[in-house]
Amino acid sequence: MAQRCDFTNGNLIDDKYQVEKVIGEGTFGKVYAVKDHTGSLYALKLLRLWEIHPDLRKGLINRFDMEYETGLIKSEYLVHSFSHGLVKGNPYIVMEYCGGGDLLKASKGGLIDYTVVATCILKGLKALHSNGKVHRDLKPENVLRKNDGTFALTDFGISGDRNKRMTERNIFGKPKQLFGTYAYMPPEQLRPTHRDATVLPTTDIFSFGVTMYQLITGELPFGPLSDESELPQYLHNAREGKWNIKLLSKKDAKEWSPLIEGCLHPEIEKRVQTADQALTLVPKYKDTVEGSKQEIKGYNTKIVNGVLLRIMQGEQYGREYRLDDIINEQRPILHLGRKDYGIENNIAIKEENSSYISRYHCTLELDYDSGDWIIRDGQWRPGFSSAWRRSTNGTYVNSTEVSDKGMPFRPGDIISIGEVKLRAEGY
Repeated sequence: MAQRCDFTNGNLIDDKYQVEKVIGEGTFGKVYAVKDHTGSLYALKLLRLWEIHPDLRKGLINRFDMEYETGLIKSEYLVHSFSHGLVKGNPYIVMEYCGGGDLLKASKGGLIDYTVVATCILKGLKALHSNGKVHRDLKPENVLRKNDGTFALTDFGISGDRNKRMTERNIFGKPKQLFGTYAYMPPEQLRPTHRDATVLPTTDIFSFGVTMYQLITGELPFGPLSDESELPQYLHNAREGKWNIKLLSKKDAKEWSPLIEGCLHPEIEKRVQTADQALTLVPKYKDTVEGSKQEIKGYNTKIVNGVLLRIMQGEQYGREYRLDDIINEQRPILHLGRKDYGIENNIAIKEENSSYISRYHCTLELDYDSGDWIIRDGQWRPGFSSAWRRSTNGTYVNSTEVSDKGMPFRPGDIISIGEVKLRAEGY
């Protein structure tokens, strides 16, 4: 049972961390600057479970746990998680303390190097995306400046600003979360029939484009958005790709046009697809220190015995499926779909209360001639009405939608099916 716990300066949290001050407050959480017994300074994020309706608690706790796990990814461009625990039934995360404030504060404090900011954000997104994560709520407030002058991403999808986080009610009248702030969300995530479907890295790429435009010009790309009455026109402009490119020239920042234009494209397939692709468009990127740092992969890219799929996001986080050990030599085809009674899938993904993964979601096939694994959207199911059945929400490799014709995938690629993400690795 979660109990109320309001902490003030000098209080101890969980008998371990002394509160120095409050540094942030969101819809569901509160962030404190705290010190441990050694005097080291951290940020502690508390999920105020006692204030949350019981119907919402399980989902929020799962996302809070996901945020902690995301903070364990080894990247200097992500705010690092150190530990987590419970205080009076309320979960908390102890994180790296970034004393420079958020990106908006940093930009108001004087001159700021846009190339460094863009590089840090994209390096952070690359680390997230390569681990099967999508931030979903990228905006200036969620980019923090470290003491060494670099920037790191934080708030991986749960504690948005109290005044900007939007909610809606589903057909049963229960509150339902809508991740991201409207000003930074791509058009596809704002369509009622699409926003609960697959979330791709291109979601973050669009938000990055909005963030950089705002940082450089001081305005939002699709028009003013000071109150609710301006929202319909702003969203219309975003859907139509109508943004004020001329303002970049007025700010002597015309060289940023190709990058921002590529990120803000309303059509997913025509948008900049990856953080790496975006980095190539950052002005003066090759001159930055960040651009020359060597990337360290935390998984096996070399195929010795075969290829495996590891769940990077979902209820079965961490579980792996060794494809070459599962197949039958006479029939090198595997079926992947939602675990359901009476449905035979070689890889059955368990996701409670989720219809985003179809029962007949996709097919994996080993091409013996090339040695490649091929993924196709949907499955062939014989019976009274034999036919190839496509999935409901699509199958994606990285940000590219897969058809029933198939697409090869290799170690490092991320496969998205609904909200579940799997990374291909060698073994």
